[in-house]
Amino acid sequence: MWQFHHLFLFFLVQTTIAQNSYPQDYFNSPLDINLLLSGTFAELRSNHFHSGLDIKTQHREGLNVYTAAKGYISRIKISHFGYGKALYITHPNGYTTVYAHLKKFSPIIEAYVKQRQYNDESFEIELFPDISSLPINTNDIIAYSGNTGGSGGPHLHFEIRDKQERPINPMLFGIDIQDSKKPQITSIYAYPIGENAHVNLKKEMTELRLKKHTDDRYSIENIQAFGKIGFGIETFDRQDLAANKNGVSNIQTHYNGNKNFELDFKRFSFNETKHLNRLIDYEYYQNEKSRIQKLFIEQNNPLSLYKNHIDNGYLRIEDSTASVYKIQIKDYHGNNTQVTLNINGIEIDSLKKSVTKTTDFFIQANQATSLEKENVSVSIPTNTFYDDFFIDFNVVNDTLTLHQNVVALQKNLIINFDISGYNDLDKNQLFIGRLSKYGKKLYYVSALKKKNILTAYTKTLGTYAVGIDNDKPIIEPFNFFKGKWLSKYRFLKIKISDETSGIKSYRATINGAWILMEYDYKKNMLTYDFNDEMMTNETKYKLKVIVIDNVGNSSTFETDFYRFWGEHGAG
Repeated sequence: MWQFHHLFLFFLVQTTIAQNSYPQDYFNSPLDINLLLSGTFAELRSNHFHSGLDIKTQHREGLNVYTAAKGYISRIKISHFGYGKALYITHPNGYTTVYAHLKKFSPIIEAYVKQRQYNDESFEIELFPDISSLPINTNDIIAYSGNTGGSGGPHLHFEIRDKQERPINPMLFGIDIQDSKKPQITSIYAYPIGENAHVNLKKEMTELRLKKHTDDRYSIENIQAFGKIGFGIETFDRQDLAANKNGVSNIQTHYNGNKNFELDFKRFSFNETKHLNRLIDYEYYQNEKSRIQKLFIEQNNPLSLYKNHIDNGYLRIEDSTASVYKIQIKDYHGNNTQVTLNINGIEIDSLKKSVTKTTDFFIQANQATSLEKENVSVSIPTNTFYDDFFIDFNVVNDTLTLHQNVVALQKNLIINFDISGYNDLDKNQLFIGRLSKYGKKLYYVSALKKKNILTAYTKTLGTYAVGIDNDKPIIEPFNFFKGKWLSKYRFLKIKISDETSGIKSYRATINGAWILMEYDYKKNMLTYDFNDEMMTNETKYKLKVIVIDNVGNSSTFETDFYRFWGEHGAG
């Protein structure tokens, strides 16, 4: 008995350690406010999983951002898009924390970065300080929260990554978010797979009738089915004190009492995040803008999120059988919701066979393919697509129809337009664009031009055309005018825009010397901070701004303003 008791305690301790292998109480909160989330770890985003926590900052910018633990700043990146202004801190335990969408850095870091920006004459910059350059202690103020880059509103994006740069749910380290709410289910779908399969006499994807009984119990109206079947779910979670619909942490399914599938959102790698489009029903998302998570694993799906699956999560329903299928959804705090589905197995011989739409062009996913017509060619490398399918391909008047954007790609395909038929004056202003769904707008696609060939790389199917941009970028002063005294101004602001192909680059000087103007593409705003003290001992200054769009059209704006040297304004 004594031996059994100690063996049991040993097993319990080892199990607890195995379940909680991440250090607790090592990382502190990066903000000194109550943590509310606008985004959870690994929730589904466009073409990727969310790699951290999006922490609300009370609808404002400028909150103190603290380092979660001691370490050193190992990477600093500033970009117009993406993370905007971001800091990466490497810690002695091997983990790295990331802080993104920052408004600005703390004074020491800000000075370090600005020196390099002025040396390189570039707002966008990426730095990798060594271990001795910028050491940081726990709870040091390292930055101030903001809304830079691709942020849709003021918040702090916070990550924890392991030595392999894989993001991990920060809640596993003790970063706690108040959450007593159970996940919610929006809808359930069934997917018959194969010629003999059906669900409720239908051979195509079918929405099932969902009934809510309590906050954590749902059921599906009994269904009839046969053959190979998969299921999909639309679900979300909410934390306390926040209305946002966020992602869940774990989804499990059981078939006749046995677990047959699990999705676990604790960790992933950046090289697999694009395969989110294999997890979701991509065609449904493109048409309905809502994400169904498939509870089965299709071929060519390398995601590491799947656990404990049998037959890749599919069910094999036989005739004259009664089965029970259950789905359990959990958030990180263990709040769980369950849906129960009773399945009656009935084989139907009289169902019409499904009809596959065919075209003249068939893509075999494991083979490279080239498509050509008139002045357009499309090169499709091996394994660009997950599945074989018939693709729509046609060219009419410099407009390429390349299927509809309802099929996911896992790598770029290559589109080439031969523009030798255009006159030499127009060639410099040509670009490749993707038409909007209803053809009302042509969106610029980054392309290379070599002699008479325009080449674009894209992961999106759709309609592409050659566009022309003869318009120069627009440059307008925002908070001043020619000849104005700016002694009491802290910032100099200029609006820039380009309607057709978009802004590629800009350069600003005062009295011939380069100045750092930060670019906020969401507001089309360039901003110079007079506290950079690039002014000379004069009162009259000449500002020059050059803006170039993506096809090379450029505009130049020049003006004079006045300012007493050494003054620091606040406006």
